[in-house]
Amino acid sequence: MKFSKTKTLILAGVAIAALPGIAAAQVACAPYTVKDGDSLGSIAQAAYGSFDYQMIFNANRNTISNPNSLEAGTVLQIPCEDGRLTANSDVTEIIAQQEEKQSKRAKSSIYEPPIKMVSGNGWEPFTGESLKGGGMLVRLATTALNRGGNDRDYNLSFVDDWKSHFDTLLPLGAFDVSIAWYKPNDCSDLENTDSDTKYRCTQLNFSLPIYESVSAHWTTVDNPYANIRDYADYAGAKICRPEGWSLAELSGQGLVEPVITVLHPTTAVECIRMLMTGEADMALLDLEGGDAAVSEVPEAEGKVQLNSNLSELQAIHFVTHKTNPRGRVYLTLLNKGLNEMRESGEWYAIIADSLAEFNKIGS
Repeated sequence: MKFSKTKTLILAGVAIAALPGIAAAQVACAPYTVKDGDSLGSIAQAAYGSFDYQMIFNANRNTISNPNSLEAGTVLQIPCEDGRLTANSDVTEIIAQQEEKQSKRAKSSIYEPPIKMVSGNGWEPFTGESLKGGGMLVRLATTALNRGGNDRDYNLSFVDDWKSHFDTLLPLGAFDVSIAWYKPNDCSDLENTDSDTKYRCTQLNFSLPIYESVSAHWTTVDNPYANIRDYADYAGAKICRPEGWSLAELSGQGLVEPVITVLHPTTAVECIRMLMTGEADMALLDLEGGDAAVSEVPEAEGKVQLNSNLSELQAIHFVTHKTNPRGRVYLTLLNKGLNEMRESGEWYAIIADSLAEFNKIGS
């Protein structure tokens, strides 16, 4: 997949210049005061030329509680296009400082077996062998094992059959930790949910949240399900969600078969192609991955849009299987490392550096 901050998505029947809240003078690398009618998408469009506002959300997580609703007068820091919070900051310098600090820490003489970690391709910018360090989430995992007092070796493999992580690799002990998965928000009503959600609720242990991704709804501009405002309005729709991806967001809203038809291709790009052919009405994809998938399908430019009325925050976690006797220990190590990384700023630095590298790939 490729991703471009310069690519413009055209909203149905609305010229970009007419969108409320778009200030032509707004630039990246500067603070911005929210005005009435602004949305994160319109602010991102003014700053970057793209409605992908995930980077703005990442930089203002402690300020933004609901990405669908911004309060006028809120001051947001708009990151530079390369992810720096200001023109004078340097995310790579933060990473280098933490790596130097780690290198000076005393090493344990007690042997501990390497932790066996697995991820997969096809989920850029989050994971992918072609990306720096294996992608953003893989970098967070491998770094966490050497932060927070940790000093653990690891083995890392990529298995692109994501479903096999649950079905075979984790329960049989071939791997200890899988990178990375959405955790269901509610496990209280398993009788009325899908099998994937039940599995996650009953068979897996989760780390602390490592990243919050915006779950976005993608449609063609002329689809009857474009711009709906309530999940219930999806009744009868054909919804595309790549195989192995969580269905909890849908089932939590009562959207299970036969109320809807769920399509499970292998990749997000296939979901976008299904939108273009009419095989699917809506593709449920994370904001960054969906934008990357749209850019991979040339005929989708100007014809695939985001529904700005419906989006949710989905927390992403590292997972172990409950049958792994050391699984909780490994998650504790990862959590300790992540906590230190958040305090030092390295967590954001790795995310910004990963996105900057990925944006260059797509430019």
